Amino acid sequence: MEVSQSGNPWAGEVALVIDGQRYVLKLTLGALAELEAGLQSGTLIELVERFESGGFSTRDVLALIVAGLRGGGWQGRAADLAQAEIAGGPMAATRAAAELLVRAFAVPE
Repeated sequence: MEVSQSGNPWAGEVALVIDGQRYVLKLTLGALAELEAGLQSGTLIELVERFESGGFSTRDVLALIVAGLRGGGWQGRAADLAQAEIAGGPMAATRAAAELLVRAFAVPE
């Protein structure tokens, strides 16, 4: 998979390759606020619970990837990713989204 462990877990970073370019994703406080405001259902806690239970949607994954990209300095929008090629496909995107949540709300081991 293309979720890179080279992102700094102590800084909450996850790396992901999109359209052949490596991006560092991070859920900053601003990115989390934007994510929560854009959630179509529930709160951040409910989003975490959906991931823990396996009840998340592709919309949840996309919202987390966009928030992580924004936290890493990306200026794009969710629509910009509609045709993007994510190395490792949907599974890599899902793993990156889940890892973002873990790194944002847990201390690395």
